[in-house]
Amino acid sequence: MNKVTEIAKMIDHSILHPTLTDDDLRRECEVAVKYNVASVCVKPYAVKQAAELLRGSEVLVGCVIGFPAGNSSIEVKAFETETACRDGAVEIDMVINIGKALQEDWNYIGEEIKTVVETSHRYGAITKVIFETDFVTKDYLKIKLCEICSKVKADYVKTSTGFGFVKGPDGKFSYAGATAHDLELMRKHSAPEVKVKAAGGVRTLTDLLKFKELGISRCGATATATMLEEAKKLFGEK
Repeated sequence: MNKVTEIAKMIDHSILHPTLTDDDLRRECEVAVKYNVASVCVKPYAVKQAAELLRGSEVLVGCVIGFPAGNSSIEVKAFETETACRDGAVEIDMVINIGKALQEDWNYIGEEIKTVVETSHRYGAITKVIFETDFVTKDYLKIKLCEICSKVKADYVKTSTGFGFVKGPDGKFSYAGATAHDLELMRKHSAPEVKVKAAGGVRTLTDLLKFKELGISRCGATATATMLEEAKKLFGEK
């Protein structure tokens, strides 16, 4: 596998913005196929269409669950997971109940993640668990989430949704997304078989390569074409 292909196969091409239309979905799936990325990550209603658009390619279909705020009940997240898998998703990116994590209701969080993991695994899909690190900011909480994900055999721990905007005292919203600190912490405190996905704010090839060195296996991205064209130039590959 050449360097550009190796990088492409780390990318989950995100097609998640609320304003995206079916035409946008078709265009972005074409981008995913052109660059032969690992997967597309789409909203639940779009799974069937994405699966059809990607039929015959090597690009997998992923779907977000409880997105973006993680507020759905456990039963709804399980149903949403099952529906996505039946529609053609083979990767599930679930958002945890952020409030329950902040109040340290670990029984609830454990049951929630376990339920989605078991549901997705029953259909042969993998599960990535989104912590939303712009809201879950304390390290000991992230460490506990890593331990729970390891215990219930989640396939990935993941930093962010890309939409966890935090309102500051001045009324303006800010967003950090994946950081080197969080990725190092998540890699250190997750079981070896649990992989790490960076998401949110990864916009350049430099970001991706830096995070790759920290041990991530996947990266959510919207700037896929820009990053991979830069990779082609850097590594002298077509």
